[in-house]
Amino acid sequence: MRGLFPLFVGLRYSVARRGNLLLSFVTLMSMLGIALGVMILIVALSVMNGSIGVLRGEALKAVPHVTISASEGELDWRALEETAREHPEILASAPFVEGEAVLRFQGEDVFVRLRGVLPEREADVLDVAEAADAERFAAMAKSPDAMLLSARLGARLGSYPGEEVSLVSLAALLNRSLDGSRGFAISGFEDFGIYGESNIVLLHLAGAGEVLREDPGAKLRLRLKVADVMAARRIAEEAFAETPGLEILTWQEEQASLFNALAMEKLVTTIMLLVIVLVGAVNIVSTLVMVVADKSADIAILRTMGAGASGILGVFVVQGMVAGVAGTLAGAGLGALLGHNITAISQTLERWLNALPRQDEVYLLSHLQTRVEPLEVLLICLAALLISLLATLYPAWRGSRVQPAAVLRYE
Repeated sequence: MRGLFPLFVGLRYSVARRGNLLLSFVTLMSMLGIALGVMILIVALSVMNGSIGVLRGEALKAVPHVTISASEGELDWRALEETAREHPEILASAPFVEGEAVLRFQGEDVFVRLRGVLPEREADVLDVAEAADAERFAAMAKSPDAMLLSARLGARLGSYPGEEVSLVSLAALLNRSLDGSRGFAISGFEDFGIYGESNIVLLHLAGAGEVLREDPGAKLRLRLKVADVMAARRIAEEAFAETPGLEILTWQEEQASLFNALAMEKLVTTIMLLVIVLVGAVNIVSTLVMVVADKSADIAILRTMGAGASGILGVFVVQGMVAGVAGTLAGAGLGALLGHNITAISQTLERWLNALPRQDEVYLLSHLQTRVEPLEVLLICLAALLISLLATLYPAWRGSRVQPAAVLRYE
């Protein structure tokens, strides 16, 4: 029972205010502050997680999971494919060549990123392959002069399937040579994502090689599709550990500037929103300071009855942590609930906003996606509890330093 003394007395002080409305109000505000901070932090991070996931999916429509190239000389992609098939986490592979070119359509010149592929293999290495993708590549495979344009590039040019375009490599133009210029027919349009490159053009591997033959940087490479995109480098290094002279480039490295910026933004947002939790912790400090002043006589009596300084400190730590624990649990529950349902809430809000009369703009919120990470929720709760604990230490220390003789002298 002696070890439970701080817990028992601290809980007793928390629930029995004896009509002290000010202390009750300040305690309630501290609980609400911590709950609000935890809830907003969970919702904000879940929205950012969802947005990063959507952005990653859109980026992977244009960027290979892993790109394998030779450090020197030509790449023996067929031998590398045989090696890749032996690794269970490599789902598919396909060769490609890529370089800069200029596309001419109806008198308009556009700089494009030219990518030569094998149409019959390309659908297998897409991040998410749909039936329409297979149909487009099947149609492209029927003609050696067929090409696929980025959907956004096609819309900007106002082009249609069947129309003719010409291509010449940028290296050939810089060398003042038009020997590599060739005409191609548009067979369709491919989606490379909202955030992907809008100027990608797909050709047959052989045709792209002819156009880019004067480009020294347009070397044959191998594209891999892996089971776990977050472990792309590990998978590639395991698969080709015994193959020297290879350069491995993952989608994370190719898009490093974008995703590093998003990670930094997420970190800064977390730190800024933790300030709300700190506001609730300040209320805990003020509450306990007032409690120590109000309970000085009780503290003196407890000390004369044998309670030690550590026991008194524990009493006020427990009392302060009641608000911290209650606020953290309430905030975590509400935050997780909102995080899982924010898409439905945003769609309802969108319908309500768009139903208002005299709208000059249309509000689109239905694309908002969220993902609640249990580990992040746990870390947020632990951070809130740690801040609450730290907030109780100084007032609790002051309470443990109360001298019974000085308090009871005039009682």
